[in-house]
Amino acid sequence: MTLSSPDGSRDRRIEDPSNLWLIHPTARALLPRAVAMGLSANAVSVTGLALGAGAACAFVRWPGGLAVLLGLALAIAWLIADGLDGMIARATGTASAVGRVLDGLCDHGVFVLIYVALAVRIGTAQGWAFAILAGVAHAVQSSLYEGERARFHRRLNGLAAPASLASRHPLVRFYDTVAGLPERLARPFEEALAAAPDPRALGQLYGWRAVPPMRLESLLTANVRVLLIALACFAGDPRLFWAAEIGPLSLVAVVGLVWHRRVERSLVRSTSFISGGTSFASAFTTREHS
Repeated sequence: MTLSSPDGSRDRRIEDPSNLWLIHPTARALLPRAVAMGLSANAVSVTGLALGAGAACAFVRWPGGLAVLLGLALAIAWLIADGLDGMIARATGTASAVGRVLDGLCDHGVFVLIYVALAVRIGTAQGWAFAILAGVAHAVQSSLYEGERARFHRRLNGLAAPASLASRHPLVRFYDTVAGLPERLARPFEEALAAAPDPRALGQLYGWRAVPPMRLESLLTANVRVLLIALACFAGDPRLFWAAEIGPLSLVAVVGLVWHRRVERSLVRSTSFISGGTSFASAFTTREHS
């Protein structure tokens, strides 16, 4: 079965522990008060950006322990606001494309502010080069993880992604070629899911198989990055965080991508699931009770 969060938005099996035990419970506790006050999801998103800006101002005062602790506290408050805005949108039925874009811009904006503030404080060409390279790695990793998480949750409901149409514009085609690589690698399973006699059962079976690589990829969340930033500032050198983004977190992204695709290929190749020799429902029941 799917282990959903109380608001039905996420599967708990692949959630970061800090989300499970701190960020989301706090946001849910604040939700009734926020709705009663008439706060909009967009207002909470902007408030989160302001909290993130405060975190950036505090982190640049490393290695002062109190300043770094303040930065960590403000960053955690931003993460809570980032969870709360989505809860408000779902609870009030005000979710919109504009809200999603604003939420994404505010999320990315927090890290841009932190990176720029730290690079200004370091004040060297090497520091700026580190910040820019780490920022590029961050953008790629985050895009990859969000795509993987969206696929995971969609597939649990037995929903396959439709084939995308190629754009006629050469720049758009180039962007789609690069950004759409994970989607193309995942396409064989999408086709198998669409053709399955019981797509939901196959989706649930996929969910159990895909949990381990998704747990690994959860190291690419903003929560982990906030903790790494604080630890690097406590150590007196924010460049340690950027090195972690460029190296270990990039490795996590690659390993997670390859592992996830191997899970998909194993299901596509398994004739017992795809050919109908064993029903999806009975196969999933066997897996769930094993």
